[in-house]
Amino acid sequence: MKKNIIAGLDLGTTKVGAAIAEVSGDEINILGFCAAPSEGLNRGLVANIQKTSEAIKQAMEIASNRAGIIVKELNVGVAGEHITSLRHRNYVTISSPEKEIAQEDIERLKADVKTIRIPSDRQILHIIPEEYFVDYQGGIENPIGMCGTRLEALNHVVLASIPAIQNIKKSVERAGFTVKDYILQPIASSMSVLEESETDLGVALIDIGGGTTDIAVFHDKSIKHTKVIGVAGNQVTNDIRESLGIVTAEAEKLKKEYGYATESSIIKDEDIYIKGVGARGNVKIPISLLTQIIHVRMKELFTLIDNDLRHTGFKQKIKAGIVLTGGGSLLRGCTELAEEVFGMPARIGVPMEVGSGMSNELSSPEYATVVGLIKGVPGTTTSDETVKARIKKDTSKLNVNKFFKKIQEFFDEL
Repeated sequence: MKKNIIAGLDLGTTKVGAAIAEVSGDEINILGFCAAPSEGLNRGLVANIQKTSEAIKQAMEIASNRAGIIVKELNVGVAGEHITSLRHRNYVTISSPEKEIAQEDIERLKADVKTIRIPSDRQILHIIPEEYFVDYQGGIENPIGMCGTRLEALNHVVLASIPAIQNIKKSVERAGFTVKDYILQPIASSMSVLEESETDLGVALIDIGGGTTDIAVFHDKSIKHTKVIGVAGNQVTNDIRESLGIVTAEAEKLKKEYGYATESSIIKDEDIYIKGVGARGNVKIPISLLTQIIHVRMKELFTLIDNDLRHTGFKQKIKAGIVLTGGGSLLRGCTELAEEVFGMPARIGVPMEVGSGMSNELSSPEYATVVGLIKGVPGTTTSDETVKARIKKDTSKLNVNKFFKKIQEFFDEL
C-alpha cells in the first residue's frame, strides 16, 4: 500500500519550519521536522530570495534525513499584510433531469467565483464555502445528493498579492522543491489547534508570529473572517532594544527569559542585569520595568484586533473565546492580558493529533502552522488548482471536437 506522504513549509520571519508526515484518513504521524533560522523574510514577505531558499533547503534537508524520505512537493504557508478577504454570494441552476445536486454543481459554483472582479495585482488564494442554500433554504453544510432547482453559496474568498506569491514560489523552486498548495497561515494554524466545538460556537484564533499576527474567526463550523496585522513579536523585541539601549539578541533573550505581558502575572519582581554596550557598564533594572515596555505593545496589538472584530461585527459571534498560538503566545501573562482586553476567556493553542513520533517536540504553539499545513484546508480551491482544472477541461473538449470533425470529414468524402 502506497504511503500518503505530505510535507508542510512554514515561512516565518524568524524561522522556517518544515515537517514531513504520513497521513492516513484523519490520523497524522509526523516523521521528520526541523525549524531553521530565517533571515530572508520580513513581516511575512520574502525580502531576500537567496537567503529564504537557503533556509528552506536547510530545514527540508534535516526534516528529510530525520524522516528517511525525500519529498519534492510542499504545502506552503502564506502570510503578510497583503492578505485581504471578502465574502461573495453566488448561485447556479440545477440542470439535471432528476434535479439532484452533484459534485459538478459545486465545481460550477467555485468556477463562477473565479470570474469576480479583483485588483489586477491580486489573485484568489482560497475559496471557502461558509454555507450552502438549496432553493433558498440555508444552513446546509453539504448539499450533494439533495434535490432542488437552485444551489447558492456564501463564500469566504481570500486574496493575496501576486508578486508576494511569485517570490515565495521562486524561493521554494530555487531550493529544489515545488509548491503543491498555498495555504493561508491562520487557516493552517486553526486546523491544528482548534476543536470542532469551538468553531461551532464561535472562536477567534490569534497566531502571534515574529513579523505578523494572523487572525481567523470561526462560527457555525465555518470560517467567517481573516486578517493579518503587521505587529508581532519582533516589534516587542525592538521596543525593548530601543528603550533599554541594548542589541537585538540581548533584547530577545530578556523577553523570553524574564518578560511578562502584564504586571499582575509577575511571580517575583526581582532585579535583572543588562549587559552594557561600548563604554557603558552593566545596568540593573526590575522585571516590572521590562514588563511595562512589553505590556504597551502587546496591549496595542490586542486592542487593534479587538477593534477589528468590533468593526466587522464578528465579536458578538465569539462565544468560545480566544485561542492564542504562535511563538508570541509563549510570553507569560499573554492569556491574562487577552482576557482583560477582549473581555472573554482565552487559552493557548498547541498542535493536536500529531502522532507519537514527535509529539513532544511539536507540542508548542510556535509549531501550530507547520502542523496545520500537513492537514491542508478542506473545501478550498486555490488559483493554481482551478487553472489546472480549466486547462484539463478545455483540452478534453478540444479532443472531442477533433474527433467529431474527423467523423464529419469521413462522411463528406463518401
